[in-house]
Amino acid sequence: MGTADSTGEAERLAALLSTLKERSGLSYGALGKRLHLSASTLHRYCNGDAVPADFAPLNRFARLCRATPEELVEVHRRWILADAAREQRGKGAGGAAGGAAGSDAPAADPGTPADLPDADDTPMSPETPDTQEPPDSPSAPRPRPRRRLILAATAGVIAVAATAALLVGRLVDDGAGAGAGQAAGAARGPVASPEAAESPSPSPSGSASGKPSASPSPSGTPSASPGSTAEGKPAAPAPTGVPFHASVRAHAWENQCSQRYLVDREPDAVRPPPVEQDAPAWVAAMGAVSADEQVVEVTLQGKGSETVVLQALHVRVVRTGEPLPWTDYGTGVGCGGGVALRTFDVDLDQGSPAARAAEGQRPFPYKISESDPEMFRVTAHTGGRDVSWYLEVEWSSGERQGVFRVDDRGRPFRTSASAGRPAYDYPPGASEWSEHQPG
Repeated sequence: MGTADSTGEAERLAALLSTLKERSGLSYGALGKRLHLSASTLHRYCNGDAVPADFAPLNRFARLCRATPEELVEVHRRWILADAAREQRGKGAGGAAGGAAGSDAPAADPGTPADLPDADDTPMSPETPDTQEPPDSPSAPRPRPRRRLILAATAGVIAVAATAALLVGRLVDDGAGAGAGQAAGAARGPVASPEAAESPSPSPSGSASGKPSASPSPSGTPSASPGSTAEGKPAAPAPTGVPFHASVRAHAWENQCSQRYLVDREPDAVRPPPVEQDAPAWVAAMGAVSADEQVVEVTLQGKGSETVVLQALHVRVVRTGEPLPWTDYGTGVGCGGGVALRTFDVDLDQGSPAARAAEGQRPFPYKISESDPEMFRVTAHTGGRDVSWYLEVEWSSGERQGVFRVDDRGRPFRTSASAGRPAYDYPPGASEWSEHQPG
């Protein structure tokens, strides 16, 4: 992806951000103060001069500007494309620099001529180093007569040995039976590799890890030899692995005040609440568990030009038990109502939880590619259980298919009810936790 493409994606993102900002009626300074960002940084985002490496700042910016659910999804989609274009531009710049370094006249190390050919580029016959006479020059000594005699004798011995080997081979061929002749002919033919002997054809099947597994090809179906097409041309290697990139946000929030966590610590041992982008580190440090509700954002983007069909989204429960007897801590107060964006809803209290499309959201299947990613927002909730769970995405691409697991960096998501537990908040400007005031 060239510079023009990367600039175009950034400009399209900036145009939408600028529209949201103007509609909000707030200045860059006012927005930056509420978002804990500098006014100049927001100005660069809205002008297309910069694209943030993380989506969280733009997510909070769009919500503060009262973006609709559709606009939030569009902001996320344009950020994905702009971020991918920026990465491709960086890779392209690195490749161009490498190509310039290896062009027609590469710089040589000191003391090493740049035009000397490699040894592999000038194959020589076995006789060349010894029989070729160097040019006459004062600095090159002439070969000695004794050396020439030794070389001539060696060449004679080699010729006699080769003649003897031919005669012995002729005698063996003449005296062998028909069976021996067939065995010799078979030995001269091409030998199949172990892979060719097994002759499997890749037919990936779904697995929890998303890795394809090979299954034997149907009998009676002619196929080209391994590594070549029917015309004898080298075949392109079959694609392997999951054909899309995945980005998972295990702790997405409706707004700065919406999320609550259960922590097995007293208030004086709990750190002040984080902002959304710092939530994963805070949760890990405190050993926290999402209280009552957990919002997970999954972004899937295809690799290359191939189209991937996302067939279904499943919920898998690892374990369930009584709610945790821990203390409930909120992330903020006084934020007001936020935009409820529930793409898929999961009731963890059901016997077999399922991801159900929210009102106005079409269900699976979906199609993705490199230029057309999809973002799925899953809201899981429980009113009386402690549930460990994860998601599975069924996918197919051409003749390949599989199952991709979505979790919290290798661990299941965990959500527990908080009813009846002590609750605390951290008001703006406060220096310690205080008891939660309902309403």
